[in-house]
Amino acid sequence: MTIQLDLARVPFAADLARYGDSPAILTRSGILSYQELADRVTALARRLGPVRRLVALAAANDVDSLVAYLAALESGHPLIVVPADKPSALDAVLSVYDPDVVLRSRAGAAGFDERRPGTAHELHPDLALLLSTSGSTGSPKLVRLSHANVQSNAEAIADYLGIGPGDRAATTLPMSYSYGLSVINSHLLRGAGLVLTEHSVVDPCFWDLFRSAGATSFAAVPYTFELLERVGFAGMDLPGLRYVTQAGGRLDPDTVHSFAELGRRRGWNLFVMYGATEATARMAYLPPDLATTVPQTIGIPVPGGSFRIDPVPGLEHGELVYTGPNVMLGYAEDAGDLAAGRTIGELRTGDLARLHPAGVYEIVGRRSRFVKIVGLRVDLGRIEQILADLGAQSACAGNDAGLVVAVEGDHDTALLGKVLAQDAGLPRASVALHAVDSLPRLSTGKIDYPAVLALGLPASTRPAPVRGAGTAGPVSVRTIFAETLECPDIGDDDTFVSLGGDSLSYVAASVRLEQALGHLPANWHVTPVKDLQPHRRASRTRRLFAPIETSIVLRAAAIVCIISTHVGLFHWQGTAHVLMAVAGYNFARFQVSGERSVRLRRQLSSVARIVVPSVAFIAVAYLVTDHYSPANILLLNAVLGPEEVTTQWHFWFVEVLVYLLVAVTALLAIPWADLAERRYPLLFPLALTGAGLLTRFEVLDPGVPHTAPVLWIFALGWAIARARTAYQRCALSIVAVLTVPGYFQDVPREWTLLLGILLLIWVPVLPVPAGLRRLTAVLASSSLFAYLVHWLVYPPLAGMSPALAVAASLAAGAAYWALTMRATAALGRRKFRIGRRRSSEAADRAVRA
Repeated sequence: MTIQLDLARVPFAADLARYGDSPAILTRSGILSYQELADRVTALARRLGPVRRLVALAAANDVDSLVAYLAALESGHPLIVVPADKPSALDAVLSVYDPDVVLRSRAGAAGFDERRPGTAHELHPDLALLLSTSGSTGSPKLVRLSHANVQSNAEAIADYLGIGPGDRAATTLPMSYSYGLSVINSHLLRGAGLVLTEHSVVDPCFWDLFRSAGATSFAAVPYTFELLERVGFAGMDLPGLRYVTQAGGRLDPDTVHSFAELGRRRGWNLFVMYGATEATARMAYLPPDLATTVPQTIGIPVPGGSFRIDPVPGLEHGELVYTGPNVMLGYAEDAGDLAAGRTIGELRTGDLARLHPAGVYEIVGRRSRFVKIVGLRVDLGRIEQILADLGAQSACAGNDAGLVVAVEGDHDTALLGKVLAQDAGLPRASVALHAVDSLPRLSTGKIDYPAVLALGLPASTRPAPVRGAGTAGPVSVRTIFAETLECPDIGDDDTFVSLGGDSLSYVAASVRLEQALGHLPANWHVTPVKDLQPHRRASRTRRLFAPIETSIVLRAAAIVCIISTHVGLFHWQGTAHVLMAVAGYNFARFQVSGERSVRLRRQLSSVARIVVPSVAFIAVAYLVTDHYSPANILLLNAVLGPEEVTTQWHFWFVEVLVYLLVAVTALLAIPWADLAERRYPLLFPLALTGAGLLTRFEVLDPGVPHTAPVLWIFALGWAIARARTAYQRCALSIVAVLTVPGYFQDVPREWTLLLGILLLIWVPVLPVPAGLRRLTAVLASSSLFAYLVHWLVYPPLAGMSPALAVAASLAAGAAYWALTMRATAALGRRKFRIGRRRSSEAADRAVRA
């Protein structure tokens, strides 16, 4: 079949030469002017020939791909664009549509594969461009776009963004994605420049090119903003930046507000946009001045377009319908559809919307994202919003059997599952939460919902697994965690840390786990339950000595030395400061992980587990003795107490530890500090160590008399937990060797502290006689409580027998620890029963509904 080219073509692609020597494309290799670009486009258009043919382009963000794209638009050849890095996408196109010509970018030399001299297809005269519907790479379903669609949407976008010849946009998105193409089209329409790159925003090379090329804008999808936070975008010097655009999915309102405010301070605008490939990219935009007042909305229609809201039976809100010159011709599912003209006149978005009082449109749900569970209609978008309100980034899929939710980052999935089921009115067993490092995404950055569903439906909807030899390990681990943490609902992917474990519960769990598994795996506290498996039976030599983690042994030994020194059984000072290093070490291991709001709750909970029993005991001590004051009860003696050393200074260790924990918790609640810690997990605590050394060497006065400054010791312990290589451990050892001497002006005391720090750095476990393993665990677990109670226990006994006074103090501390753990467990069980009852009541209501 032979079809001569007609005059139907995209005007901006045909008029490139009118901008002459203005820069059109800027790359690391140099600058290509509009005239040079036009010459290349014309040359390739001639090579495509006078017969109108179907062309497929495997596109990358490079000059050859851009020239090929423009040549097809300029000369009227219908073009299918697929990503160059997804061979399956091209394979699907070749199989279903059988293009006449295939163009590829091949390491700087354009590949031209002419599969036939003419065409095998009947091609509608309006057809200009075919794109994937959603960024997927294997579906044969394509969106048919006309020349007028492409031109009109480019004009609308250039209009509301105010694009001019001086603008230069960095290509942060793939050409095969309609959003990425819309950036190219709108800028070439106005004679602006394109900073062509395939680098990601996390790559420093991207920002180097951005600055050197004088870029004024870039496009972002929701995931991009997560990456921008990681790379410290807020602090970057980008003098040429004029605006940032966002589309490709809903961006949570808090992020919209935050980045809009950042832009206002730094002199650039944020344009939140709404669109679809079916509308050639854009349907609406939120004017930047409204981004801080109504950040949850999509704004107003693009120039030339309009919205209406059609009622949907059974739903509170109606469906958003768009009309405009950029609405597609229709879909294509095979080569025969390429001959069709316009089959639709308006676009039914499938989104549920309302008109906001501010005069802008707001998306409130998705018509197609509903499932029905136990008779209850569930909005999957609403599920994601519930979790977002709890500080968890998630993606939800499912069917009538149950929900599958992927939760990004280190979250307590068991707790989130309970809250989610309660809020949604669903039985807990119908919701499966899966913790993932990052949400599954398509190449466009959109959520890959089929991949979410593939994570697995709730266990109650699947056949029961066959139990075998390998199941004993996880069941045993669940029992240990359940009893240690008082958390009855434990899943395969839960970890000790995600279940709320901290340094107080770590000791008991580690000792029991080592007994159950036959060994204690490295990093067991962050290892999923399903991966904690039994080890072969230990040898006889191993049974004589139990390897126990060094931090646990140090805690047990330190409390014995502290109390013995106070009683006068023997004299060994310095171990209290070793405990400060261990406190920083454990803070880093248990309290510095996960999303900021989640770990803030975990940190505050950990502080409460120290403060509550301390305040309770000191209040009793205040009532039964005359040694203490109300400032002791409030843990403020170090600030408000007497300057002379009295009994009121007995609890200095607890007070200073609480001050440190509250201070670092507050610091990490600050976004820039949180970002710095995530980006530089070792350098961050080292910087704190440096700040602490200012008080250590008396450059600054910490304002806490009678206690040596300890921030640097705590921070050094934190850094030790972050060290991963021998080089890093050597560096930390050098810091310790250089800073500990002279600290107390007491050599034996300084050697004790230095030895404790070096053991923490270099020796992961210490051998303890097997018969003392349980005692070591109890002493370490109850060390804080023994420190508290010994001030009341030992004085009446020390005169009779110092050894008896030490033993009684340690026993009383263990008893107070056990009592506190029992009370905490009872409270936890009560909360769980209340939550379970509410979930059950909600489920009953759902069934009745």
